[in-house]
Amino acid sequence: MSSFLQRRMSEQNQKAVEEVAESPSRLKPPTRKGTSTLKADVRLPEPIRPEETPAETRPEVVEDHPLPPKQRSTPKVAALRKQLRGKLLATPDEADLWQRGDREKEALLVGRLKTVLQKANLQLSAPEFEELKEGLLNDLMGFGPIEPLVQNKTISEIMVTGPDMIFAEQKGKLRESEIVFDDEDHIQWTAQRIVRPLQRVLNRSNPMVDARLPDGSRVHIVMPPSALKGTTITIRKFPAKPLTVDDLIRFGSFPPEVAEFLKACIVSRLNVVVSGGTGSGKTTLLNVLSSFIPEDERIVTIEDAAELQLTQRHVVSLETAPPIPGGDGMEGRLTIRDLVKGSLRMRPDRIIVGECRSGEALDMLQAMNTGHDGSLTTIHSNSPRDCLARLETLCLMAGMDMPIGVIRRQIASAIDLIVQQSRLKDGSRKIVQITEVQGMEGENITLQDIFVYRTPGQTGQGYSHAGGGTLEATGFRPNFEDRLKEHGFKLGSSIFGGGGKFNKG
Repeated sequence: MSSFLQRRMSEQNQKAVEEVAESPSRLKPPTRKGTSTLKADVRLPEPIRPEETPAETRPEVVEDHPLPPKQRSTPKVAALRKQLRGKLLATPDEADLWQRGDREKEALLVGRLKTVLQKANLQLSAPEFEELKEGLLNDLMGFGPIEPLVQNKTISEIMVTGPDMIFAEQKGKLRESEIVFDDEDHIQWTAQRIVRPLQRVLNRSNPMVDARLPDGSRVHIVMPPSALKGTTITIRKFPAKPLTVDDLIRFGSFPPEVAEFLKACIVSRLNVVVSGGTGSGKTTLLNVLSSFIPEDERIVTIEDAAELQLTQRHVVSLETAPPIPGGDGMEGRLTIRDLVKGSLRMRPDRIIVGECRSGEALDMLQAMNTGHDGSLTTIHSNSPRDCLARLETLCLMAGMDMPIGVIRRQIASAIDLIVQQSRLKDGSRKIVQITEVQGMEGENITLQDIFVYRTPGQTGQGYSHAGGGTLEATGFRPNFEDRLKEHGFKLGSSIFGGGGKFNKG
């Protein structure tokens, strides 16, 4: 009987703690009127016994798949963190532009925290205060619990899928992190702090936001009810220093011989499409290819969220704009297609579209066919042949009633080269296929592979999806070789030789 009573008391104690941590009635929302909200109406959660504290080192198991140990805040700290987030700010947006590492601002917030705790006569142990302090600084000046992931330069992508599921990509491998948010409200707080300085709105009327962070990273946020497991945040990080062609050669993305060939194609003003799947490295490769453009040419870049980091001086960077909040959904809006059309009036020598994903593909093809040779863009597709099929579909989305044969002839006359980029099974990102668009044969576009990535013992057609292979020359010389020679590039048989193999990657 005594053990039964102890167990019941333990369950009631735990339930009370959870109510403190989750119930809005126990945790009053912050008052944000006036110039100061440093009040002491803070309620300390009921103490809990050590054996009731959630184990931070106990790995969870889902369908025999071990998950990393989750670093959860103790209920006491989580409740205080939730209640104090707004109380340490004089105005809701006071800290929106502050960043972790600003010692003066951090000292200001820590001073306010100590004042509130003192007025409320709350006693915290040194570890509890440190946990609370770091958590609040991350919430108010950073990205909440994922701040360490954002600051980690070896992490290229962060994916939040609800409070308990956070993945990070590091060196091409996707792994689940031990970091968690306290609850859905915690993610919403972080999401609002991200979008407010970007002048974007995230609410039920506008439940999805796609934007660029001040450091150049790209962020995409979707909130419930569309996000079924909780607010989803995806951050694609980019290096502060753009990767160069030498970096990609060193990483094994492609060999020096292919770099020489690609440089010849860009300088000779060939129209190039970079094709690949999500996260395959298309934008990075596009940035490297753009670096080959001569300094004396005027370049116009057009992107949804500006990611390209061109080093040339004469660059016009354009970015799409969302509608004005509260308007009719169209006022103030600028799409990729609007910008492509407008760029033709800017006297560009080159037009670079970060990604064609709709009717702007037709405008891009027309620009390539009307004197803007040497333009570049990217397409989401799995092979050069798929790239052409997707281009046809995107052109049809322009809303013009054009026969498919006309569209194909536009594509065949506009595109010279398709560079296929892929993320392989071992996590590496490589060029796996370089294909020339040779023209029309009947009603079909003819393609010719110039380089293909293959692994030892491979028997199937097309490129290999496994690591440890080589980029092999097919032995076919491109029909545009004379154009390369006109611009001073005489590429020898060491590049185009049949079956020629370059360095392993």
